[in-house]
Amino acid sequence: MDDRSFVAAQDFLLSAKTYWSTTMYRTLRDKSAAANKDVVDEQVETVASIAQCIEDAPLYQFYAWLERHLQRMKYAGRYGLVPYHHERRDDLLSALNQAFDAEKILDIDTSLALPAYYTGVDIHQHPGGVWSDAIAGMVYERGARTTTPLTGAAEKDVHERFTDLVLGECSPTTVLDMGCGFGKSTQPFVRRLPDSSIDAVDLSAPCLRLAADTALQSQAGNVRFRQMNACDTDFDADSFDLVTSTMVLHELPPKTIEELLDEAFRVLSPGGRMVHLDFYCVPDAFRRFVHYGHARRNNEPYMQPLAELDLSVLVESKGFVDVEITPFQESDRVDLNADDAWRFPWTVISATKPEGAAS
Repeated sequence: MDDRSFVAAQDFLLSAKTYWSTTMYRTLRDKSAAANKDVVDEQVETVASIAQCIEDAPLYQFYAWLERHLQRMKYAGRYGLVPYHHERRDDLLSALNQAFDAEKILDIDTSLALPAYYTGVDIHQHPGGVWSDAIAGMVYERGARTTTPLTGAAEKDVHERFTDLVLGECSPTTVLDMGCGFGKSTQPFVRRLPDSSIDAVDLSAPCLRLAADTALQSQAGNVRFRQMNACDTDFDADSFDLVTSTMVLHELPPKTIEELLDEAFRVLSPGGRMVHLDFYCVPDAFRRFVHYGHARRNNEPYMQPLAELDLSVLVESKGFVDVEITPFQESDRVDLNADDAWRFPWTVISATKPEGAAS
């Protein structure tokens, strides 16, 4: 396929997704509110009561179908990301920088056993997942450009905004980015902390190769990407001032979230800060109903379990103090108190390892 057809098709899908997330969402919200008044007092709305009222309605059925298939077409349709990149496989792979070993910027562990929860589902409807194909990182990077359709093109992206927030509270000299993917979450820390040492780990070798290539192109000398399970790293105890992750927790089973928190506590220096950006603070029953539906439609089986965890209690049980869980504004155009469009429930989860704590 030629580039113009591909770009036009992807732009159409993004426009349809924007319509789905604004006009259709508001219509569904209003229909749900009207239907619930006939069934149950608004003050005691639940996910179950909303499902009872609208799950069989043609509007919701189309809303759900459209979300599922817009995502499918984005990746696997005639003009999808996977076939487009597959046609250009050789050129894409040859363009990757091969100087990783000399620069000591990338460490791929070919013996690493990938967890079953990670390989068992095509997350985000990405065919084969983000780990099984040499060009999967490039496909994932292209797909991630439209994760936040409500963000204006001239605005800082969500990773930059998150980095601003984190570095407004601390000035770390050692940073660990857990589940860094293709490095988009790592790059702002690399740029903003040129004198700091930054390590980034992920399970996906294709994503890490792209992350390292991007770092080399920007001549970043303060970062190292390693293929490693973030729940079981080989870093020394008490070795990082800051441990962070972006959109990782919701892709982990609850038991694995506990393991990740344990590892974050172990590798943090006493007084160090842990900060995660994820999807957690869902403000009402209707948005929770839509959020749970999105999880099913987008192949995100652990999104609902995360939303139902008592994270404050869990994080404190791991030994952390100063636990803060707050909604996060991913765009200047978003009003956290409004409900005029579908959006992820972006949330910052942060905590401190106490001074004098044993790892």
